[in-house]
Amino acid sequence: MEIIIGSIPPLAPQSRKPQEKNGQLVEGQLLHVRQPRKGIAGPSGMERRGKNVKDPLKGRVLTVLVADANSLPPDLDSGKYAVQLRFVRK
Repeated sequence: MEIIIGSIPPLAPQSRKPQEKNGQLVEGQLLHVRQPRKGIAGPSGMERRGKNVKDPLKGRVLTVLVADANSLPPDLDSGKYAVQLRFVRK
């Protein structure tokens, strides 16, 4: 006979839950930094003439590579996410 005192039943595997509001840290690699756009120029037929979108004068455009795409939210392109960056020197 086996008597176990104070144990809890084993946990069932948890289903994948949507990410919480505070999100998780995702590691990425900075590939390129460039100045913001200055005008309306763009690829032929894709100029930004009718749009009120202006890049901030002191802003920078960053290109970031995330090695594991599974760590990104599946609906990232919906625009419902804010991105917060933290830079750590190598």
